[in-house]
Amino acid sequence: MLGFRSSKDFKNKRVRFPSHTDIEPQEVFLDKLAQKKEFELGISQKRFEVPLSKRILQTFFFLIILVISGLFLKTFQFQVLENDELNAKAQENKFIVRSIQSTRGVVYDSKGKQIVFNKASFNLIINKEKLPSEKIGEQNVIKAVSEIINRDYSEIEEKINSAKNDDVLILENVDHQTLVLLETRINDLPGIEIQEASTRDYKDGEMFAHIVGYTGKINLDELKNNPNAYSSTDYIGREGLEKSYEDYLRKNPGKLQIERDAYGNVLSKEIISLPESGDSLVLWLDADLQVKVIQELQKVLEVIGAKNAAAVAIDPKTGGVLAMASLPLYDNNVFNKGADSAALKTVLQDPLKSLYNRAIAGEYATGSTIKPLTASAALEEDIIAPSRYINCTGKISVPHQYNPDIVYEYNDNSVHGLTDMRKAIAESCNVYFFTIGGGYENQEGLGPSRIKKYLELFGWGNKTNIDLPGESKGFIPTPEWKKEKKKEIWFDGDTYNLSIGQGGIGITPLQVAVSFTAIANNGTLFEPMVVKKIIDSDKNTVEEFQPKIVRQSFIDPQNLEVVREGMRQAVTGQNSPQASSTTLNSLPVEAAAKTGTAETPLPNHYNNWVSVFAPYDDPQIVLTIVFENVERVQAAALPAAKEILSWYFNEGIKE
Repeated sequence: MLGFRSSKDFKNKRVRFPSHTDIEPQEVFLDKLAQKKEFELGISQKRFEVPLSKRILQTFFFLIILVISGLFLKTFQFQVLENDELNAKAQENKFIVRSIQSTRGVVYDSKGKQIVFNKASFNLIINKEKLPSEKIGEQNVIKAVSEIINRDYSEIEEKINSAKNDDVLILENVDHQTLVLLETRINDLPGIEIQEASTRDYKDGEMFAHIVGYTGKINLDELKNNPNAYSSTDYIGREGLEKSYEDYLRKNPGKLQIERDAYGNVLSKEIISLPESGDSLVLWLDADLQVKVIQELQKVLEVIGAKNAAAVAIDPKTGGVLAMASLPLYDNNVFNKGADSAALKTVLQDPLKSLYNRAIAGEYATGSTIKPLTASAALEEDIIAPSRYINCTGKISVPHQYNPDIVYEYNDNSVHGLTDMRKAIAESCNVYFFTIGGGYENQEGLGPSRIKKYLELFGWGNKTNIDLPGESKGFIPTPEWKKEKKKEIWFDGDTYNLSIGQGGIGITPLQVAVSFTAIANNGTLFEPMVVKKIIDSDKNTVEEFQPKIVRQSFIDPQNLEVVREGMRQAVTGQNSPQASSTTLNSLPVEAAAKTGTAETPLPNHYNNWVSVFAPYDDPQIVLTIVFENVERVQAAALPAAKEILSWYFNEGIKE
């Protein structure tokens, strides 16, 4: 019996009574011997310890050897077999290599005026690999970012989940206030990075948009094809010169190595390679002339109530494009990083298709603009002498070949009387060109095949290969085309229509301008060029493009001189009381011109043309203008040409 001095002692003592449930850990390993003795002798063996069995010890020893061997093999795998790979991964985790965007080349006009600039910008990037591994941590980072940049959480999450690259572009061209907020919290937001970049700044963007074009975000296919030159956040040329000269404007980026500790904190930054600055473009373009052309086209459009127009000005000595306009205009700045999405949507959905470069892609019936080319063909084929007269009574009548009671009449715009080739060009006499084009009475005609042949020699119906994307080929109708597409035979009336620029023909303003350069310079057809030379960041010439001659002497210079005299007579009115272009006779220099009015599918609507070269004796500019779908026969192209050329020869050349 236990004894205690007092009840206090009892309370302070811990009394342990034997119990069958009071088992110590080591007693779990009692062997059969202990259990047998307890049964036979009735003596409790709860604290009786005996050695483990040999089988248990062997099993335990084997397990230890197995674990140690596994650890050794895994260590061997890591340290020897996968050493290079794991070391590379460790270095990758320690060092991050980022691209340093190269500076994109800019654009200058022929006088050195800069029309395309770069401006600094910053992009917000989320690196998926560096986001917290716990879902709640990732959500907290995304939530914080969404609050700072004022974007929906779901929008950012969707970008991250749908991105195929680790670096996800969240926001471009971050404004200054947002940038400051991000920078102050950057260390508390794992996976968040601010990437320095640049964006295009198109000064007077609307004036040059159809020539310069714009840039757009690189897509996955383009990135796969150029993995070393671009990153997933880069922009690439999409239209205009930005696209055509992408390889010059954009050079290889640099490399920045960022060292981090185990917690992701930046320890150091080191530039591995410097970015290469892109080369810049110097154009044949005269920026002031470009602005003047557009201003005058806009004025005339407002007066006549039309919506669309195009113009091309070319140097006839080189083929260099001095100006090119397509209306309506659009602002290419809406395609820049961080630009107003509503403004971009307006441009993309414009019912007037302002993105469409009508100067190089619009295909128009040319009307009488074709006549100098038809005249050149007739002289070259020797089917008529330039001094031979054809009597214009205002129409020609052609009886049906099977039924003489049916008579087709092809009308002129006036009665011109006795008309030779020069007067026919000056007064735009349809009857004369019906006759030499399709033949009439005892006068042989060229026929559709020869007309097509000479139009193509002048560059119609084929791409000019200008250094801009999106050029149309144009179209010249033929008997074969009519039979195949319309299931109809070709009539003499079709040839008459073709000889005056009607009947399904579709030619671009650029092709018209190029053809008239060959008339202006006495027989040399140039390939038109927008870019004159490439320069580096120090403005040293990298490459200079020489004028490209397509063909020469395809028309006898004496024949071309007759055509030139007819175009000059159109301006002076000499021997041509109904001369078509006397409006230009008040220019500061002598000029030669040919107008054109072509029917369109819209009733009582016409395409209104003019092509001019000046000065007459030493041409420096060929200007072609077309106004599209002008209601009624109105003076449109001529007044615009007069204002443009008056300015050009009074002020433009001096500047």
